[in-house]
Amino acid sequence: MGVKPESLVAICVGRSFAMIVGVLAILKAGGAYVPLDPSYASERLRDILMDASPHILIADQHGQQALGESILSSVTVVDPNAIEADTVSNR
Repeated sequence: MGVKPESLVAICVGRSFAMIVGVLAILKAGGAYVPLDPSYASERLRDILMDASPHILIADQHGQQALGESILSSVTVVDPNAIEADTVSNR
């Protein structure tokens, strides 16, 4: 996905295995993660994203609902559950 050292990657997923894998993958690529809690208000999440200007946003369905369509259209969004499903189906 083009994550290089010092790239910012936002992650907005519920507490799950996907969150742990996402954070470890970001760190292994040399990037820095911007944690976003899906329980925050949409306005707060929008402000954090605007300030950080992340390269990529990792968001599951719950995180995408919390963020809203206007925010999602301005950044590259990756759904960790979709990636997991693709990996399992390709085996």
